[in-house]
Amino acid sequence: CGAVGMKLGRVSLCPAALLRAWLLLSSSWGLGPPRVAAVYVLDDAGGLGREFDGIGAISGGGATSRLLVNYQEPYRSQILDYLFKPNFGASLHILKVEIGGDGQSTDGTEPSHMHYENDENYFRGYEWWLMKEAKKRNPQIKLIGLPWTFPSWIGKGEDWPYDYPHVTVYYIISWILGAKQYHDLDIDYVGIWNERAFNSKYIKLLRYTLDKNGLQQVRIIASDRLWEPISFVLLVDSELHEVVDVIGAHYPGTKTVPNALLTQKKLWASEDYSTFNDEVGAGCWARILNQNYVNGNMTSTIAWNLVASYYEELPFGRCGLMTAQEPWSGHYKVEAPIWITAHTTQFTQPGWSYLQVDGHLEGGGSFVALTDGLGNLTIIIETMTHDHSKCIRPPLPHFRVSPQRATFYLKGSFYFLRTLQVWYSRLGFESANSTLFEQLHPVKVSRGSFSLDLDVDEVYTLTTLMTGRKCSCPEPPPSQPFPSNYKDDFNIRNPPFSEAPNFADQTGVFEYFVNGSDPGDHVFTLRQVVIQRPITWVSDADQTISIIGNFQWVNLTVTCDIYIEKPLDGGVFIAGRVDNGGIYVRHTKGVFFWVYADGTYRVTGDLAGEEVLMKGLSGVRHNAWHTLTLSIQGTSASGLLNGYPLWENVTISQPNNGWAAIGTRSFEFAQFDNFHVEAR
Repeated sequence: CGAVGMKLGRVSLCPAALLRAWLLLSSSWGLGPPRVAAVYVLDDAGGLGREFDGIGAISGGGATSRLLVNYQEPYRSQILDYLFKPNFGASLHILKVEIGGDGQSTDGTEPSHMHYENDENYFRGYEWWLMKEAKKRNPQIKLIGLPWTFPSWIGKGEDWPYDYPHVTVYYIISWILGAKQYHDLDIDYVGIWNERAFNSKYIKLLRYTLDKNGLQQVRIIASDRLWEPISFVLLVDSELHEVVDVIGAHYPGTKTVPNALLTQKKLWASEDYSTFNDEVGAGCWARILNQNYVNGNMTSTIAWNLVASYYEELPFGRCGLMTAQEPWSGHYKVEAPIWITAHTTQFTQPGWSYLQVDGHLEGGGSFVALTDGLGNLTIIIETMTHDHSKCIRPPLPHFRVSPQRATFYLKGSFYFLRTLQVWYSRLGFESANSTLFEQLHPVKVSRGSFSLDLDVDEVYTLTTLMTGRKCSCPEPPPSQPFPSNYKDDFNIRNPPFSEAPNFADQTGVFEYFVNGSDPGDHVFTLRQVVIQRPITWVSDADQTISIIGNFQWVNLTVTCDIYIEKPLDGGVFIAGRVDNGGIYVRHTKGVFFWVYADGTYRVTGDLAGEEVLMKGLSGVRHNAWHTLTLSIQGTSASGLLNGYPLWENVTISQPNNGWAAIGTRSFEFAQFDNFHVEAR
């Protein structure tokens, strides 16, 4: 039959009828079970399908890139290259970032550009930096901004951003204008409120104000939640229909709804994936990248999250396309989802078009075909099995995938193609030995057709493009735990970022601060700056807290200079064995050593302060520096104030281990300096 072997695939130039006959004969001769065989036609003569809008990932929602900024060179640039550099690694088309709002948004808080109504600062946080780094590598990358939380002043005391829509619009427009004015970044899309209610009046006012400010190029995505009710409302409200450009749904399970299709809008999976980045996570990502279009007509899929650069024991640890959670060691890992992404992103671009094909493989799995309209063709095939491609949500109905032979007939402008480049991945579950993004011998196309033998859990890209590359940097340093002896005096005159390295804010925002009123040892400090509870996305704590260190720490001593700014009922704490954060921050346990402006102290077993282990008088007052020391050894804890014992021999039962932390009694100004933790 003239078959040409291709490692784990086999290419044949036989017509489809001969293929079927050969399979039947081989079965009758006892040469093995028959494979499913089917023919698929790729033809652009009758027009093209929907326009492809790109593959992307999310930084934020929240604080998912927190540790990335602390990496030293060259490792930080290497990580960024794997994510954004064209024809290198993931080669992402889209970067979506959180518009920080000072509230907890999954794994931490991200600072707002406007903590208070009369405050503007477009250098807080790290999303500005990240967008610039992405643009530096790929000037064509699309940028999206979306708020999860909002500063309190937006709602004028109410936990709702729509009572004063002109205020919220002003706040969002300021962020977009600031991106351009201070960072020369053009924002391409803006969302409404992540996974929360939308407001039609607000969306219309947003569009009007964007246009009034010369931002006609900024498109609106709504509503970053479910297909409904936004799709229905767009059908009955013609004015809203006119101003919304994209319907964005989260975790759609590759399906859409009739109303969404009736709107004739672009349909995106504007947040998807969110799955642990092992081989099953890669299988999930491979399946939905294809099937979001095949089943749901979605022309963009955006992963939460871009890079797992937050403490792994926080919620949804390692749910990024790659892992970079050790800036202290420089270690990072290029996970399988990076190379699954490359199968699509390195051989397509936004503006290409899908071909009008069904896309379902007879033996299970799917394929998509895209063209730039200039003669180039890219086909992506996936054969992920059910148990090897489960995403974290929604539940995945059972299906079967079996080995099969697929014959493709190229018609229209593709008929005269003679060869296609081939890139191949196979996720190895039994052997734990995956083949990732490997270039195979080109496929020869004869009289417009070629065939592939497909096994399960494979991904193929067949393309006319010659530009694909699997690049690699030198191996990063080995993994190391967080340093057991760690100090930070915060003495940085011009810090590159607003937050101190390795501190991960879980409620409130802790920023570098220049204390002009203190000419002594505490000019440069770390200050908690959120003084009113934000408009929340989840249930933030009533106290502020920033965690740091190694979750496995058991015995440790934490020392920190503290400065209470709020009189009467102000207070601060240092803590050890802190066991929780992220969306569960209200339920955090640990050993918390509090001092208050009224001259008292407490030791509690929880952040909420309900489990009191010891209390008494300390003599601490506001507007004065004091040094707190917390020592935890086995089942006992003790505390020093200004180097002298204040309490001791407090019995600790739970938790057994956890991070160190600092924080405040409420949303209040307070300062910290000369932080030191030593674990034994």
